[in-house]
Amino acid sequence: MPMTHDRDQTTHFGYETVLEDQKAGRVRGVFSSVASRYDVMNDVMSGGVHRLWKDAMMDWLAPRPGQRLLDVAGGTGDIAFRFLRRARSGHATVCDLTEPMLVEGRKRADAARMADQLDWVVGDAMSLPFPDASFDVYTISFGIRNVTRPAEALAEAYRVLRPGGRLMVLEFSRVPTPSLRHLYDLYSFNVIPRLGQVIANDRDSYQYLVESIRRFPDQETFLSMVRDTGFGNAKYRNLTMGVACLHSGWKL
Repeated sequence: MPMTHDRDQTTHFGYETVLEDQKAGRVRGVFSSVASRYDVMNDVMSGGVHRLWKDAMMDWLAPRPGQRLLDVAGGTGDIAFRFLRRARSGHATVCDLTEPMLVEGRKRADAARMADQLDWVVGDAMSLPFPDASFDVYTISFGIRNVTRPAEALAEAYRVLRPGGRLMVLEFSRVPTPSLRHLYDLYSFNVIPRLGQVIANDRDSYQYLVESIRRFPDQETFLSMVRDTGFGNAKYRNLTMGVACLHSGWKL
C-alpha cells in the first residue's frame, strides 16, 4: 500500500503544499539556480533598499570587537562582511544550505580581505553542525521563511548561542496598512517574477519568493515564536512600513 502522510507532515513551498522532506531540496534548487545573479537581483528588486535594511540591522546589533557570529542562510556573505567591518575584530561563520551561494560569497572582494576571519559551512538551520554555546551572535536574513520548520531553527539558534548571546532575524514581513499592502502586492506579483526572468533567467524562483513572503507569520506571531523558544527581551522593529522587519532576542 502507498505510504500515507498526515497533515503535519506537509508544509508550504510558496502557495504549493509539499511534503516536509521535499522542501529543503526545493529551496536548495531555487538558490542554486539564482546564486550567480542573487546579489544583482536584490539590488534591482529593492532599489538598493535591502542595503539600508542590513545597515539598520547592524545599527541595532552594534557588533563588538572579538565577538563570534553565526550567520545562517548567510549565502553570499552580506551580513558577515558588515558585521566584521563594524566589529573590527572577531570571527564570522557563514552557514547555508546551498553550496553555490557560499561559492559566490567566497568570490567577493570582502571575502579575500577577511579570509582569516571567515568560515563558510554548508549546513541546515534545523540541525546546525556546531557545538552548544559556541557563538555570541546568531543572525539570519531573508532565510527563516525558507526553513521547513522555523521553530526548530529558532531552537537551534538558542542552542548554539552562549548565555548572553543575541539573536537577530531580518525577514520580509506584513505591511499593516491595507492600501499600501495592496500596492506592494501589485508590485511583488507583477514585477518581481518578470525581473527574475530578465535578470536571472528564472521566473519560477522569484514567483516562489513573493509567495513565500505571504506565507510567513506576521510580526506579532513571529515575536511570539521567538519568545516561546526562550529568548528574553524580545522585540521587533518594522522597516519601510513593514515590508521588512527586524526581530531581536537574547539568551538570558
